[in-house]
Amino acid sequence: MTEQPMVIGRIGRPHGIRGELTIDVRTDDPDLRFAAGVRLATDPASAGPLTVDRPRWHSGRLLVRFAGVDDRTAAEQLRGVWLVVDPADILVSDDPDDFHDQELVGLAVVTVGGERVGTVTEIRHHAQDLLVIGRDSGGEALVPFVAALVPEVDVPAGRLVIDPPPGLLDDGS
Repeated sequence: MTEQPMVIGRIGRPHGIRGELTIDVRTDDPDLRFAAGVRLATDPASAGPLTVDRPRWHSGRLLVRFAGVDDRTAAEQLRGVWLVVDPADILVSDDPDDFHDQELVGLAVVTVGGERVGTVTEIRHHAQDLLVIGRDSGGEALVPFVAALVPEVDVPAGRLVIDPPPGLLDDGS
């Protein structure tokens, strides 16, 4: 069975007139994944591969210029393209508490009391990693991915245990 490519980012809007693009980062190591000279596969494949020419951070946002993308018009054609890597190219960590997004997405989520909550649908990497949980009852819940709130991750068993404080899973009604 062939593993699906792992998303590391999505190309956003152009920045300026010289071909720079904003990147919606979906990796915990953007400086490595978007280093100058790195060649990235794309989804759709017809948009790439793309080679990083010059990355830089600007106001907390990653801006990348790709080789051969020299103006705003060329950059606009890449808007919305997913940047992907082969999972085989990702180094496995020795840390038992280190997970890749694709390992977590799809896991069943239960509380420490055994009540089923839903399924992990996405990981958002902001100031703090957030688990996006598609709730069985409808809607979604955002749970900070910290040991105090997520005491157990059992990838082989396909489940993740959360210990939510009062109010975290309230639906607002």
